[in-house]
Amino acid sequence: MSRFYKFLTVMLLFTTASVFAQTYTVSGVVKSSETGENLVGANVFVKGTTTGAASDVDGKYSIPVEDGEYTIVCSYIGYEKQEVEVNVTNNMELDFELSDYQFSLNVTVLADRAKERETPVAFTNIDKKEMEQMLGSRDIPMLLNTAPSTYATLGGGGAGDGRVNVRGFDQRNVAVMINGVPVNDMEWGWVYWSNWDGVGDAAGSLQLQRGLSATTLSTPSIGGSMNLVSEPTSQNFGIHFKQEFGDASFLKSSLSAASGLIDGKWAFNTTVVRKTGDGLIDGAWTDSWSYYFGAAYNLNDDNRIELYALGAPQRHGQRSYRLNIGAFSHDFARGLKTYSKDALADPRFAEQGLKYNCNWNTLTTDYSGEQYWNGSTHERYDENFMNERENYYHKPQVNLNWYSKLSSKLSLYTTAYYSGGVGGGSGTFGSMAWDYSLRQRVLDFDGSIAKNIANGDGGSRGILRNSVNEQWAIGAISKAIYKINDNLNATVGIDWRTGEVDHYREVRDLLGGAFYSFDGNEFDTEAQYKKVLGDRMDYDFTNKIDWIGTFAQAEYTDEKVSAFGMVGWNTKKYGYTNHFKKGADGGELEAETDNFSGYQFKGGASYRINENLMVYGNGGYVASVPIFDNTINDRTGDVFTEVDNEIFTSFEGGLQFNTNNFAATIAYYHTKWEDRATTVPSRINEDDEGLVLISGIDQLNKGWEFSMSFLPIKQFRLDASAWLGDWYLTDDVDAVFKDYSGNGNADQEFQAYVKNIKVGDMPQAGLTFTATVMPIKGASVALVVHTYRSHYAAWDPFDRTNQADAEIQPWKIPSHTVADLHMSYDIPVKLYGVGLQVFGHVFNVFDEVYISDATDNSPYNSFDKDHDADDAEVYFGLPRNINFGVRLSY
Repeated sequence: MSRFYKFLTVMLLFTTASVFAQTYTVSGVVKSSETGENLVGANVFVKGTTTGAASDVDGKYSIPVEDGEYTIVCSYIGYEKQEVEVNVTNNMELDFELSDYQFSLNVTVLADRAKERETPVAFTNIDKKEMEQMLGSRDIPMLLNTAPSTYATLGGGGAGDGRVNVRGFDQRNVAVMINGVPVNDMEWGWVYWSNWDGVGDAAGSLQLQRGLSATTLSTPSIGGSMNLVSEPTSQNFGIHFKQEFGDASFLKSSLSAASGLIDGKWAFNTTVVRKTGDGLIDGAWTDSWSYYFGAAYNLNDDNRIELYALGAPQRHGQRSYRLNIGAFSHDFARGLKTYSKDALADPRFAEQGLKYNCNWNTLTTDYSGEQYWNGSTHERYDENFMNERENYYHKPQVNLNWYSKLSSKLSLYTTAYYSGGVGGGSGTFGSMAWDYSLRQRVLDFDGSIAKNIANGDGGSRGILRNSVNEQWAIGAISKAIYKINDNLNATVGIDWRTGEVDHYREVRDLLGGAFYSFDGNEFDTEAQYKKVLGDRMDYDFTNKIDWIGTFAQAEYTDEKVSAFGMVGWNTKKYGYTNHFKKGADGGELEAETDNFSGYQFKGGASYRINENLMVYGNGGYVASVPIFDNTINDRTGDVFTEVDNEIFTSFEGGLQFNTNNFAATIAYYHTKWEDRATTVPSRINEDDEGLVLISGIDQLNKGWEFSMSFLPIKQFRLDASAWLGDWYLTDDVDAVFKDYSGNGNADQEFQAYVKNIKVGDMPQAGLTFTATVMPIKGASVALVVHTYRSHYAAWDPFDRTNQADAEIQPWKIPSHTVADLHMSYDIPVKLYGVGLQVFGHVFNVFDEVYISDATDNSPYNSFDKDHDADDAEVYFGLPRNINFGVRLSY
C-alpha cells in the first residue's frame, strides 16, 4: 500500500503543477533578411516538442507555451534555419529575419550541409544536445550507430581506435570533414579518431550524408560524408565545466568558454580537455589532451572572417591483434556450431578472458631503460609493464575562413588550411623472446632484456621500434555562388591540396643492449651500422601528394521542387624519395607518377507532394583516382603503371513523411563499385618477399533503409532505424605476385575466386530504436537498443585462390543485441547563476557477450582454415561499463 500512496502523491504533484502552470504566447513575424518580404508558411516551433505553427499570409505566427526556458526554431524552404533561446515569463514577441541559405555568412555553406525537406539525399543530423546526451566520451563514430546502414565499433578497445562503416563501405570511402575541411589521410583515406579526440566536446552539430552525398569536393564519399561543424557565434556567452568519471580509473575534465557576439562583430569560443584512464582492455591506457579555439570577426554586413584551431596530443596503449575466439572465451566458443571441440584443446587458444590483450606484458626485472619518441627520451608510461603497441600522435589543424557577399547576387566562400602531424606507433624489430605460457604471441620482455644483455658487445638482438609518420599539408577551398534568380543558384569552386609525409622507423627501446646493428641504409658506412635510441632504421622515405580539383553545381528550389546537378574534376600526382636506397645516379632513389585524373557527375531532385510528404531521388557516376599505395611500392620505388580509376555508379530513391509529431523516411539504394584495386605485402616462400597486386574487383551494394521518430506526448519520444542490405562481389578476379627480393623470380599470376562472396566487416541487416522519457522538466532517460544480423567477417581476396572455396561464404558472426542507457538531469535551482547538470551512461547495460569485429580464415590463429568459427580472429565488444559526471554552466 505504501508504494500505492507514493504513486498517488507523485501523480498529485504532477497534476498540481499542470493546473497552476501559466500559459503565455510567443508571437512575431518571419521575414527575408535580403528583401524584407514576409515569408508565408515558415515553420516556427518549440524544439523537442509538438508545439508549433506556420506563418500566415502576413508572415505572422503565434504559439502557446507555458512559462520556462525554450529553444524556438524557425525554418523555411531555401533559407537558413534559426534557433533562439528564450525564457518565457510573459507574453513575448519574437521576430525572425531569415537569410537565403546560399548567402548566409557561416561555415555550413562551406560544409555542404544537407537541408531538411529539400536536399535529395539520405542524411542524419545530430545536434549538440544529442551529442552530449549520447556520446559519453567514446570515439565520435559511436554517435552514428543510430543512423540506418551505419556500423561503428571501438575496434581493439584503445582510445581513438574506433572505426565506422556506411552502407558496407569502410571509412576510407567515407569523407570525413571538420568545418568543411577533409581530414581523411591523403595517402590512403583512413581516419584516425585518436587525432580528433575531444572534438566532440567542441562541435556544435554532426551530419552524416549516406551515399554519394551532396558534397561538392572530390572526396572518397561513395559510402557517405560526415561533417562536424562548430560555429563561434552560434553560442551565447557562457563558461562550462564538465567532470566525468568511469570504470578503469577513467577521468575526463573539460573546460569551455564562449564570448557570444561582442559589439555585433567579435565572437570567441574555446575548449580544453584532459583525459586519463587505465583502459577497459588490459594495457589499453590513455593519456591525452585536446584543444579547440574558434574566433569570428564580422568586418561588415557583407564580410566575415573565422579562425579555427584544434588538435589532440595523445598517447594510448593499443590492442592491435584480433585473436581466436577460444583465446577470449571457451564458453562462447562451445556455443558456436562450427567451432570444433578439438580447437579448444589447442594450446594456442588457451582461455585468457574477454579483456585479454596480447600486445602488452608485465615486467619483473628492474630494467629502467628510457624510451625514445617525438625527438627525445622519456620514462616509460608504467614501470611495472610495457606495451608492444603504443600509439602517440598530435595532428593540429588550423583553418582561416573568409565569407564575402560581393553583391545581392554573388557570394564567395574561401577557407585556407594547414594540417600537421608528428608521432607514430611502437612495435618490435629483430629477434624477440616470447612468452609461450600464453600461446597468443605475447612478448616476454624480461626474456628479451636478458637475451640482449647476454649478447654483450654484439648489441641488442631484438628491440622496440617506432614507426613514425611526420606530415604537413596545406590547402584551400573556394566556392563562388551566383543567384541567377529567386529559385536558381549556380556554384563554381576549386579544391587545392599539397603535402608531404615522412615515413621511417627509429629505435625506441634497446631493451638492455647498447645498440642495434642495422646495415640496410645504403648511405651508411660500417661505422654507422650501430643504431642507438632515436636512430633511423628499417626504412626512411618521403611521399608527396599534389591534388587540385574544380567543380560546378546548379541548385533549384521552389515551393514544390528542389534539385541539384554537379560536375567535378580533379587530378593527383604522387612523388616518392627513399632516403635509404640509392638511385641510378648514386643519389637518393626517387620516383614519380604521371597525373591521375578523376571526375564525377551527381544530381538529384525532391518533390514536395504536400506539406507532409516528399519524394526524392539522386544518382551519380564517379571515376576515383587510385590511392598512393596502389601506385608506388614504398619499399622499392617501383611505379605501378597498370592502374585504372575506380568507378562508382549509384542511384537511390526515397519517400519522406512529416507531421508535427511524426517523421519517417524509407529509401532504396543501388551502388556498383568497379575496377577496385589493392596491394598487399606477401611472401611466396621464406626468402622471396614482394607484393600481390589485384585489380578489377567489382562489388555491388544495394539495400533498403528506414528511419522514424515519434513524439506522441511531450514526455516521450521514440526513434528507430532499420536496414536490410545485399552486398557482394560480382566476379572472380586475377592477381599477380611481383617479387622485390632481388632473387630474379618472374611474376606469378593467379586467380581469386570471389564471385558472389558477401562483403564483410559490417552487418548487412540491423535495427536500432531509442526510447526517450522526459518525465519532468530538465530530466531525460534514453534507452538505445541495437540489433545486428548477417554480419560476415572481413576477408582477404588472397585467401580465395583455391577454387574449392569459391562457394563458401566468410564466417558469419552470431547475431546480437546490445543496449545502452543515457540519463541526465538539469537541477532546477541555480546558485549565483551557475547551472548544474548530472548525467550518466551505462554502456552494454545487460553485459551482453558478443563479437564486434572479425577476420575470416586467419593466417595466424586458424584451426583448420575452412571458414568456420574456429578459423576466425575476433574482437569481442566491451563488457558493461559506466560513465558519469557533472556539468557546471554559467
